[in-house]
Amino acid sequence: MAEQSLTSPIIGIVASRYERGPATVIAGIGEQYLAAVEAAGGIPLIIPLTRDAAVLEWYARQADGLLLAGGGDVDPAHFGQAPHPRLGAVDPLRDAVELALARRAAADGTPLLGICRGAQVLNVALGGTLWQDIPSEVPDALDHYASRAAPDRAHQAHPLLLEPDSWLAARLGATEVPVNTFHHQALRDVAPGLRVVGRAPDGVIEAVEGSGPGFLVGLQCHPEELWQEADPRWRGVFEGLVEAARQRRDDAAKR
Repeated sequence: MAEQSLTSPIIGIVASRYERGPATVIAGIGEQYLAAVEAAGGIPLIIPLTRDAAVLEWYARQADGLLLAGGGDVDPAHFGQAPHPRLGAVDPLRDAVELALARRAAADGTPLLGICRGAQVLNVALGGTLWQDIPSEVPDALDHYASRAAPDRAHQAHPLLLEPDSWLAARLGATEVPVNTFHHQALRDVAPGLRVVGRAPDGVIEAVEGSGPGFLVGLQCHPEELWQEADPRWRGVFEGLVEAARQRRDDAAKR
């Protein structure tokens, strides 16, 4: 494990909400995200879903980097489409919070890593669209929910094919890596400012990076489930996020 200190970069991770009975709602995030950030040398800061703009602003100012995690579907109203019959549950508050934070991060250079839903949110925030349901909208698509049926969430169901000149290929030391898969939505029209750097064998977009300076990375797989035992190379992606966050904080301190 990396050694943390009070000067370690703070990585904001947006929480989700889970109903626990008719009168109880839990705010939280999977521990795997927290462990991955800590192992990379960062301090995870859970950002709760809030309607208070001042509270959200406070959290955003504390974070040197941002991680958008997996979760439910993005409301297609945010990219100008009517709901597909197979659209899953949406959370308007989570959409609003994450879209606002993603746009802010892209505008001010805050390093951002989007995982699964997080990659989709990043794309929508910057003007892109999504396939609302891969099985019914993408011909000859693979089963992109294949890992859900496996006993281990690290089940690697298909390869991720990376562009040789991408940051991800350099960080992972490969242009093809096996990945797990838990999604029925995916990036469709890619937003301005993002570049496709990885696809599944069926052509579905699985990885994007910012086309300009700064750290903007979106991944459709779940590396927080892979980095410990299944494929330790993925730890380097979280380390890249923390490194970028540290550099941004240090640069700001010099100004």
